[in-house]
Amino acid sequence: MIKQAPETLTDSFARALGDLRISVTDKCNFRCGYCMPEEIYGFKYQFLPKSKILTFEEMMRLAKLFVKLGTKKIRITGGEPLLRQDLDRLVKQLVDLPGVEDVALTTNGYLLSEHADRLKAAGLNRLTVSLDTLNAQKFKRLAGKQGKLNKVLAGIRKARLLGFDPIKINAVIQRSVNDDELLALAEFGRESGTILRLIEFMDVGNLNNWRLDKVVPAEEILTTIAAKFPLRALKKQYGSEVADRFAYLDGNGEMGVIASVTRPFCGNCSRVRLSAEGKIYTCLFGTAGVDIKTPLRGGATDEDLLQIIRAQWRQRNDRYSEERTSSTIEGQERRVEMYQIGG
Repeated sequence: MIKQAPETLTDSFARALGDLRISVTDKCNFRCGYCMPEEIYGFKYQFLPKSKILTFEEMMRLAKLFVKLGTKKIRITGGEPLLRQDLDRLVKQLVDLPGVEDVALTTNGYLLSEHADRLKAAGLNRLTVSLDTLNAQKFKRLAGKQGKLNKVLAGIRKARLLGFDPIKINAVIQRSVNDDELLALAEFGRESGTILRLIEFMDVGNLNNWRLDKVVPAEEILTTIAAKFPLRALKKQYGSEVADRFAYLDGNGEMGVIASVTRPFCGNCSRVRLSAEGKIYTCLFGTAGVDIKTPLRGGATDEDLLQIIRAQWRQRNDRYSEERTSSTIEGQERRVEMYQIGG
């Protein structure tokens, strides 16, 4: 039997679909200001009821269809994905899905110690942990009342002991918030055997009070770090990689920057996002998603669902970061919040 090759599905700028991000829940146990500010999303906030969230079986059916259309990489996100019960069951199915070359998970790390064993047994190797500060008091201010830095650090240590590789640390850098910790974060990455990713503060969603003067440009970040830890640039591992990668000249690992504001990478974007409630978004800064849950639950065939995905991607013309200006932001239609599609 001849195995059928996946389609090459391209959008209006000839960008091929290659990466799928699946949000398994909209719930989160943190209240980070750039995602879910606590004054708006109190801890009694009502998230989506279970009936409105895709089941693992529905996610797998859609994942198989995305693979038919060229998806090779899948990332599990949230909200906080480790709040989803039995997540290792979904991980196992995705890892075993023919055509998928890479499965990764993004987490805030708070529950990682409790779940790392099962995730590793399910076949997961790649982890990204969000960690914006190494100061315990600042961590609580940034992450909310449940923010406990020691639990996150313990989760990272547990993952290292279990052999997760690579483990990436994502830190969103904001002016006068945590830009004084660049060297400390670099030290942590070097000492812990993790790969640091320093991210320019982005205007995702509608509630994070983004301003351009809060952005610490990638060039400034790199200059600060290279002054203590000399760097050399590394080639991209694949065309749609968002991070600019650098190796430490002393051989002690690597780090990277994600410069979505000062050096947009829309031209190579291959990502599609599936929200927990079953909507497809073709941009992190999208204003509306396409509902695929209703036809999915209404008896649509696989071909029906493929046609919905094809139509959405083929008409895609998103390049928000390349078009971003202050006036764009002020006049922007309401955007999807990051906790709904996982960043």
